[in-house]
Amino acid sequence: MDIEARLGQLGLTLPQAAAPVAAYVPAVEAGGLLHISGQLPFDEAGQLMRGRLDGADDVARGQEAAKRCALMLVAQIKAALGGSLDRVERIVKLGAFIASGPEFTDQPKVANGASELMVALFGEAGKHVRSAVGVPVLPLGAAVEVDAIVALRGA
Repeated sequence: MDIEARLGQLGLTLPQAAAPVAAYVPAVEAGGLLHISGQLPFDEAGQLMRGRLDGADDVARGQEAAKRCALMLVAQIKAALGGSLDRVERIVKLGAFIASGPEFTDQPKVANGASELMVALFGEAGKHVRSAVGVPVLPLGAAVEVDAIVALRGA
């Protein structure tokens, strides 16, 4: 499974793995699992995708933000594994946090932006369990944040 080739087929490139914005590390490998800290969405120009999602017309914007979080997750996985994605056995879980108002109930649709990218990249191994949670605010005013747990080969 060549994830780099799949990225190219989808017209996507991995961003550089973002440095932590507070007192934590981007990834921890333990017990055959790689735990990736929550990642924020940066557009292709490197700008943080900000703002709350409050209406049906915000779903597409949120899905794109979730997709950009997923790209950053893959970048963090690659960085944590020394520049290769070969040890990824399965995406186990994604946790999606969506900055949204109390009337917005499409968090699962927004989180699909990340979920669908994982399946597009990793195939069957990209299918995962997931949480999609609405929150009033996220770090730096981000629209979406996604974290992950990844099973590794040869751990």
